[in-house]
Amino acid sequence: MKRTSRDIRTANRYEVLRQIIARSPTSRQELAAATGLSLATVATLVGELLDLRMITEVGFEDSAGGRPRGLVAVNATGGALIGVDIAETYVHVELFDLALNVLARAEKDIRPGESRPEQVVAHVAAAAGSVVAQAGVEAARVLGVGVSVPGQVDRETGIAEYAPNWDWHDVPLLDLLREHIAYPLYLDNPLRACAVAELWFGAARGRGDAVVVNLGTGVGAGLVLGGGLHRGVSNSAGEWGHTTLVLDGRLCHCGNHGCVETYVGAPGIMRNLADLSPGSALLRPDDQTATVEALARAVADGDPVAVEVVRDTARYLAAGIADLVNLLNPEVVVLSSWVAARLGEPLLDEVREAVARHALRRPLAATEIVLSPIPTDPVCLGAATFALEGALSSVGQRSTRREESGRIRTAPSA
Repeated sequence: MKRTSRDIRTANRYEVLRQIIARSPTSRQELAAATGLSLATVATLVGELLDLRMITEVGFEDSAGGRPRGLVAVNATGGALIGVDIAETYVHVELFDLALNVLARAEKDIRPGESRPEQVVAHVAAAAGSVVAQAGVEAARVLGVGVSVPGQVDRETGIAEYAPNWDWHDVPLLDLLREHIAYPLYLDNPLRACAVAELWFGAARGRGDAVVVNLGTGVGAGLVLGGGLHRGVSNSAGEWGHTTLVLDGRLCHCGNHGCVETYVGAPGIMRNLADLSPGSALLRPDDQTATVEALARAVADGDPVAVEVVRDTARYLAAGIADLVNLLNPEVVVLSSWVAARLGEPLLDEVREAVARHALRRPLAATEIVLSPIPTDPVCLGAATFALEGALSSVGQRSTRREESGRIRTAPSA
């Protein structure tokens, strides 16, 4: 779809604010160099962000004999953002200031059999209300709520088109949420959310090409290509978890057999454990989180069964990651989400060793494989940036209407 001048203007405003958040305090000259935009365009966009009170002037710096350069920084108290991580076993919600510092958190468990849309919506609404109350934030300061839901989503209509682990089809999720939440709502999925979080604050920061492997109940790959988030033509890029790893292998929720997810997602890891040691005390049949945590503790204690399960899981994971390395030639592959966080370095070490046996030497030589360094929930963080992007887009629509009515001067084209 062709981008309009307003789309480009919004994207530029978003990128300038992103750089200010990352670099505060910074000068207009530094922003122009970082974004590739002209100094005049940056100056105009900075002016808009100052008018919106999203950033503030914070003094001057010397400029090698020239006039002192004015510095700007993010105005952390200029607004608040909510990020929602809807996962197969929990709803986690975080409230952020404009510098994307966490102000409050809330979590609700999703128990087996409690994943109907209205039940999930009730959890989200309760948790969102909780974080606003905890932080004592005025409702008018909340710029929006970014919502991440597993599976395939339509960002424009707010519909969760397909969530295989819950058998959701064409659920009007944002419409359901609007019945309980008055803030602007923006929908996407955890692959994109994790990729943006790494791009802004994590291992993909400053990288042109990166793959963020999401390891939870479900599995996928967020893609950063050419320095930006890659969505694909229908916002479906990254469904790597549903590529075939084993011909005629395990049945997947998507209806196919042998998908990557069935071997390296949390239920797949439980299956790996059950296959190796059916009566293992580490296996908690109805609790993915408890099983993965028990495995992590047992690996740390040197338990041979746990070590072997992690090694087997890493072998499957590495075969899939080697395909991504050969296909995309990324600078970094980031292991993210809760399974990667809990299994940590033992999983990473095994994956690195196994990828080296499968990937081509030249692309692998240019690729780092790392754990996500983000200390908070990366999905919530990424979802909050979707709310920020949406807020800037709505501002852009209002600005364009004012420009067309002649009430303000038209800014230089971005």
